Amino acid sequence: MLVSTPILLALSTFIMHSHAALPIRLLTHNIRYATTDPFDGEKPWTDRKPLIINEFKYNTLYNAESFICLQEVLNNQITDIMNGLGPDWSYIGVGRDDGKTKGEYSPLIFRKAVWEVESWKTVWLNEDGSVGKKGWDAGSVRIVTVGHFKHIASKKKVLGLCTHFDNSGAVSRRESAKIVETLIKTESTRDGTAVPYFLGGDLNSETSDDAYQILNASNSTVRDAKELAAWNYGDKYTFTGFDDEKVVIDFVFLGPRSRGDWEVKGYSVLPNRFDDGVYNSDHRAVVVDAVLKV
Repeated sequence: MLVSTPILLALSTFIMHSHAALPIRLLTHNIRYATTDPFDGEKPWTDRKPLIINEFKYNTLYNAESFICLQEVLNNQITDIMNGLGPDWSYIGVGRDDGKTKGEYSPLIFRKAVWEVESWKTVWLNEDGSVGKKGWDAGSVRIVTVGHFKHIASKKKVLGLCTHFDNSGAVSRRESAKIVETLIKTESTRDGTAVPYFLGGDLNSETSDDAYQILNASNSTVRDAKELAAWNYGDKYTFTGFDDEKVVIDFVFLGPRSRGDWEVKGYSVLPNRFDDGVYNSDHRAVVVDAVLKV
């Protein structure tokens, strides 16, 4: 039986895309919720909004496969951001207080013509997973957003997670890390074959703290992308406050740790203040350029 040229070309293209390395840019940023009682040095969301949106536009301009992981996003802020990015973009995520629109989101944002969402969910980081419940010694309700994505052109699959651990409860942070670790193991293998995955978020944990140590342990599922990067660019610290308090608490992790699915080309911490003196947030964005090789 003769096979037509168009079919052969289509098959060739499919095979090429299926086996080609896939560059992906991962950006995580705690954008600071739109408070009505700002700190000294903090501008209102109306002033910060265009700076945040332009940061996302510029840093995803030349990589269609980009994912944006955000924290501290209220409903009006996710609406503003999606309107600013335009109709090519979509997101997954809900408000942590009611599983709908109340409270902070930890959304994952992506281009809908590039990535298909196969399924997604929000998991509450507490003793029993109850919606809107604080866990252990946490001062706030905490969540992780979990999405199963398929790259439309290549059919490659990736698991994405975005989270924000508690700032006041050390037990909550430690137990949240354990939940996320278990969640990655179960979600990444749900179809019988382990898919590659990434985790972006504000852990409120320095590298010496339990939560970070659990996630970045030698026997964990993930590894800090900074440790895998060919080179680093930009600032060191990811949290500045609005008065230049400095610490590293925002991270991107990649896995499976035991496989070489990812090649990290670069790691960057972006500025959150320019010549006008306005902080776009009390955190700086972390950007990772990685190549998915499988």
